[in-house]
Amino acid sequence: MKLRYVIMAAVGLLLASCGTKGNGGCGSTEPDKAPISKPTIKIEGGRLTPEGLWAMGRIGSVVSDIETGWVAYTVSYYSVEENRSTSWIRICNPFDRRVAGDGKPCGEMTVLDEFVGSDPAWFGNSGTLAYLKGGKLYLRFDGKDVAVEGADDIEGFLLSPMRDKVVLVKPVKAHPTTADKYPDLPLATGRIVTDLMYKHWDEWVDEVPQPFVYQLSVDYIGEGLRIKSAQVSDGVNILEGTAYECPMRPFGGMEQLAWNPNNKELAYTCRKKIGIEYAVSTNSDIFLYDVEKQTHKNITEGNKGYDTNPAYSPDGKRIAWQSMERDGYESDLNRLMVMDLQTGKTDWLTKRIEDPVEEFAWYNDTTILYTACWSGTINLYLITLEGWAERMTEGQYDLGLGDICDHYAYLLGHSMRQANEIYRMDVEQYLKDPSREYGPRGLEWDQPHTALEVAMDQLTHENDNIYNQIERSKVVPRWQKTTDGKDMLTWIIYPPHFDPKKKYPTILYCEGGPQSPVSQFWSFRWNFMMMSAGDYIIVAPNRRGLPGFGKAWNEEISGDYGGQCMRDYLTAIDEFCTEPYVDKKHLGCVGASFGGFSVYWLAGHHNGRFKAFIAHDGIFNMEMQYLETEEKWFANWDMGGAYWEKNNTIAQRTFANSPHKFVDKWDAPILCIHGEKDYRILANQGMAAFDAAIMRGVPAELLIYPDENHWVLKPQNGILWQRTFREWLDKWLKE
Repeated sequence: MKLRYVIMAAVGLLLASCGTKGNGGCGSTEPDKAPISKPTIKIEGGRLTPEGLWAMGRIGSVVSDIETGWVAYTVSYYSVEENRSTSWIRICNPFDRRVAGDGKPCGEMTVLDEFVGSDPAWFGNSGTLAYLKGGKLYLRFDGKDVAVEGADDIEGFLLSPMRDKVVLVKPVKAHPTTADKYPDLPLATGRIVTDLMYKHWDEWVDEVPQPFVYQLSVDYIGEGLRIKSAQVSDGVNILEGTAYECPMRPFGGMEQLAWNPNNKELAYTCRKKIGIEYAVSTNSDIFLYDVEKQTHKNITEGNKGYDTNPAYSPDGKRIAWQSMERDGYESDLNRLMVMDLQTGKTDWLTKRIEDPVEEFAWYNDTTILYTACWSGTINLYLITLEGWAERMTEGQYDLGLGDICDHYAYLLGHSMRQANEIYRMDVEQYLKDPSREYGPRGLEWDQPHTALEVAMDQLTHENDNIYNQIERSKVVPRWQKTTDGKDMLTWIIYPPHFDPKKKYPTILYCEGGPQSPVSQFWSFRWNFMMMSAGDYIIVAPNRRGLPGFGKAWNEEISGDYGGQCMRDYLTAIDEFCTEPYVDKKHLGCVGASFGGFSVYWLAGHHNGRFKAFIAHDGIFNMEMQYLETEEKWFANWDMGGAYWEKNNTIAQRTFANSPHKFVDKWDAPILCIHGEKDYRILANQGMAAFDAAIMRGVPAELLIYPDENHWVLKPQNGILWQRTFREWLDKWLKE
């Protein structure tokens, strides 16, 4: 259920901009159509519009070349008219900066090259770049492309340190098809299903991704660097004869594999389970694959939860990875583990820290940089092998680790007021600063800790053309006292040109996940600048069950969906309604996924507070959700068990709080939105909620997408979503 953070960060930014398998992913330019370039748009009225939101460039990744110092990054552009997108790669010199009129750098890097593609990786050959386009691997030098022969129909790649081998991730048939069983029925569309996990996220599981190790050979022209040809050969599927996934779907990427610097060993993430065993377990492991001997070694066999994202130290003597302790609990504390490969000794490096590790990378052989969520923001941290940790940045933003090269960290930064931009930090300069204070974060983790304010160098200004035309909303943190005496952080987003002498309709935002943080995220759908532009105040609480406030706070939701988390929601809106500028007669409530469940639940328990509701992809009937969802480990953990377990107190409490049991209390208009390709929460949940409202005589509307999953990825569907969302709120909250 929870949309786990992947290297992109920010969960959902890269995925939201590129789409998932089957939705025209990054670099998916159709060969017979011209690529989409950066659109120009004029915004009237100084407020963000749906068209302006979809005109923004979406930066997805950044990698730096150790030899030249150049960076390559991806940016996607969308055409609403053509209903498609294109991913571009830009190669830039971050040290060659344009100069403003006052002689100071104005922040823009010099663009050396720009072309259509995705997944850039430096080839280590003085400016040669490897990348994907249309499922093929290319090498590019000095503006010239060479297609790698044999590297076709691939979903990802990972170059070896010596660049003589490459891992290619390819789709492999998961099981015999109906046509395999009955060759005389090639046009039959029926599927014969014999076990669980026959569907996942937004696709029927006919294929699984698996890694192949190939020899890579490159021929050069003369003694120069220009490539004449390149080819792969002698491919070995390291999971041959199995139906295991690597990387793990639906969100795993190439961060789940890593080459040892010795060029002889490959670490990979895999949950070696299929069928019902896969559906009920999160127990993935880190395996070491000897490329020459073709042997596998499980180094995390003793841990029963998620083990993911291995990374070798630069000297190859250690390996680090992220780890969750408990099987079936996908939102467990994400820990940073390090193993000494000579002794086999494993250390839980972040043992004294209750911040979940989002991303990490080795800075040198004894130091790791990582990002973590704490108090509603995701910042950059440093930790040594001795467990000494410090927070390197402090600000009202979220940061993602893009790349580390030489002594620079390249970061992806965004906030509720700004989409992803690329930043650079000089880590060496930071380490030499005499004003630094650091130490072990121990039991006093809930106390304020000192951090050095670091001036990060902003390298891109991708969407200034949009920001310069609008008045952006102010985002203010507000601490509120909950019904059980705890302190809760709530973000308040004020409308443009806010006037405290006026009264504003106000919206309670309910977060999904259910354990995804209300940090400083930027969404291209649930966008707070877009919502507040309609002269609404947004109240976005970090209610119970969200990370970044300690382990206990995060876990106080599983098996208690109708409990303290719902009281926290009501606290957030009730406490804020004490402000004189809140129009208490016109309050709305919106949310998606678990937020959609929250909307359906609050619709039956709000006691007249709200005048309109919007639920996107929400759970309406808990008993049906338990059986319909694909990832059964989530249902078992968060619901506490099956509804037929009559002696299971937690499970019985869960199902007794199913929103559909309180429809008789529904009394406010409700908009239900759902995608029919959503296999996490099936579309019949939204349709049932809509039908129930209509049959109860409650004003209702249904926006159903036959071709969208848990998200809305197509441009025209996205515009339709924003217009329908705004029109519904305006209709009921602006009488």
